[in-house]
Amino acid sequence: MSLHWNEIEKIAKAWTIEAGENIKKALENPIEVKAKSNPDDLVTQVDKETEQFFYQKIKETFPGHQFLGEEGVAEEGKLNSLDGTVWIIDPIDGTMNFVHQRYNFAISVGVYHEGVGMIGIIYDVMSNEMFHARKGEGAFLNDDELLPVKERPLHEAVIGVNGRWLVEERNVYQNPLRALVRDVRSIRSYGSAAIEMAYVAADRLDSYISVKLSPWDYAAALVILNEVGCVASSFSGETLSLLESGTVVTAKPQLHKEVISLYLGEEF
Repeated sequence: MSLHWNEIEKIAKAWTIEAGENIKKALENPIEVKAKSNPDDLVTQVDKETEQFFYQKIKETFPGHQFLGEEGVAEEGKLNSLDGTVWIIDPIDGTMNFVHQRYNFAISVGVYHEGVGMIGIIYDVMSNEMFHARKGEGAFLNDDELLPVKERPLHEAVIGVNGRWLVEERNVYQNPLRALVRDVRSIRSYGSAAIEMAYVAADRLDSYISVKLSPWDYAAALVILNEVGCVASSFSGETLSLLESGTVVTAKPQLHKEVISLYLGEEF
């Protein structure tokens, strides 16, 4: 590869800013909304256009790189390997917020090489907040470096969790999550997994938990979280897959250990 990772990061950030400007312009007109797997799983033409924007840029600039995106615009179809360099992108994380609020949504861009996270970018478009990191170089919010996280005890922790998981009867983790929620200081739900995980890295949240996420939801966040000393895994403590969906808990190290050992780690 002729380009260094700092150059790839600059290019990725520039594309992300451009994509964000395109999204803001799209908001000036009516948005076409469709449902995917269920009536609450939304997609818009802006999601698809944004993913297509990244796909075309990557294929023109880095023709040897692979691409994995939520909306499946890649001609190659489903990705089966992390060999080489792979871009893992969620064009709009928080589509329901995008549709209903026109706020609290993000572009998430993760770049991996041979399965190792090298670049992570989470861009909160309407707040103009870009959380970004390059492996080994620290994590940043715009131009300000994020400090290594400081632990808080469980009873003082504020965690991000979707309230629906607490009332969904089919969710086998309903009771453990309820117990956890009772024991922490408070919970928040912003409606964008990428933003909430970025908030963990920025010490705005102590943990973020989801019963089911896909790789494009957390690929960028993993790079950022790692640079500030946070931990991410499945509920059973296993390494997150970048090819399959699964449970996710991200937190500061000690809190992560407590959440899994006291609440989520047992078999159901």
